[in-house]
Amino acid sequence: MSFTAAIQKVASYFALEGGVVAVERLGGGHINDSWRVTTATGSEKQQYLLQRINDRVFPHPELVMENIDRVTVHTSAALEREAIADSCRRTLTLVRTRTGAHSHVDESGSYWRVFLFVERTVSHERATSPDLAYQAARTFGEFQRILHDLPGPRLHETIRSFHDTPQRVAALERAIAADAHNRCDEARPEIELALSFRALAPALLAAHDRGEIPERVVHNDAKISNVLFDVNTDEGLCIVDLDTVMPGLALYDFGDMARSMATRAAEDETDLSAVTVEPDLFEGVARGYLDGTRDLLARAERDLLVTAARVITYEQGVRFLTDFLDGDRYYSVTRPNHNLDRCRTQLALLVAMTREVAELSRLMLTQGRTRPVLIRSAASPTAAEATG
Repeated sequence: MSFTAAIQKVASYFALEGGVVAVERLGGGHINDSWRVTTATGSEKQQYLLQRINDRVFPHPELVMENIDRVTVHTSAALEREAIADSCRRTLTLVRTRTGAHSHVDESGSYWRVFLFVERTVSHERATSPDLAYQAARTFGEFQRILHDLPGPRLHETIRSFHDTPQRVAALERAIAADAHNRCDEARPEIELALSFRALAPALLAAHDRGEIPERVVHNDAKISNVLFDVNTDEGLCIVDLDTVMPGLALYDFGDMARSMATRAAEDETDLSAVTVEPDLFEGVARGYLDGTRDLLARAERDLLVTAARVITYEQGVRFLTDFLDGDRYYSVTRPNHNLDRCRTQLALLVAMTREVAELSRLMLTQGRTRPVLIRSAASPTAAEATG
């Protein structure tokens, strides 16, 4: 059986309209394997997204699918209640199997799923303008707002402690102690800089533990590439990559958006002088997120938005550094020291955010919100220290 025939066989288990006329492998995803499947009924064609879930990253695919099923059904119903125009393009729609299940398990135990393909959309890897940052952040904010009243039970944690920043720092400390690949000497400036920010790590979880901010349903991987935009207008439409949707803090998503969208530098930029916080992009993220969430956020959540940007940037830098010391086991690399370069970029961005806290706080004030609480690290590294 050819590979295309094998994919067609998997597709046959789902309630697709018409017969399969084309199968196209899709690139760009880092976790799951994806194909665009086109069917035809007479002259009418329909496109679907067929995916095989990566069970190395998600060891319990059935829990992932239970979450996605509940979230997409709830979102679709909410959009219909609100009479939102073009609602079918504003949420992913699961296509069930011919037996009514949300996924198909093949003879090897792999989990497969199908979504309606959201047509006339485009994705972006970077926020190249304040308007694009605004649209992405607004779409994520609306996603959180719509899911605030998702009925129980609590969603499954598909990756436990995903945004537990203190645990990420503890993992870094273990990697430093083991130095299994003899890389600590090469990364000594980055290790010292990362550890100097340890006091920042518990800021978000401590606020939750004190009962100041609530647990919510959040995406947990809120970057611009996980938003589909209208191909003609660049309006933010639909949130994708729902595998990490689970309980968490709203601040996780804002922090990740600010980390990934408030700079024009690439995530693996090697010229650290180019790694800066762009006020216009940050303002676009803040305005879009607050417009999307409307009145959802508690005052304590709004107060911690700038802190969240720093915490999640720090966390991502720590994760890249840990993976470098562990031998590049988690993140794919395409060049020597790729993860170390990524770490340097995140730490440089963190230093820039720390330096610009007053300006970022002012930008938050222009959104009509309260003054953010500023959580400072034990050290205040300079930009030169960030470059190693």
